[in-house]
Amino acid sequence: MKNVTLALDEALLRDARRIAADRSTTLNAMIREFLKDLAERESQAAQARRRIVELCRSSHAEVGPRTWDRDEIHER
Repeated sequence: MKNVTLALDEALLRDARRIAADRSTTLNAMIREFLKDLAERESQAAQARRRIVELCRSSHAEVGPRTWDRDEIHER
């Protein structure tokens, strides 16, 4: 594992350490878990975007003629 140095406001550091203690963990473990979750979410989002592009490219959907105009849509 690699070490990382963070610069934090003293009040933020104090509050974060209190939260970690309340959760029976360390600030280091909380930050590691947060970053792990963030990386996983980003990876899943990127995978979902790639899948959407694949589906769009392989789609055989056709768009029919437009049978309406703007005024008809906004008619009240």
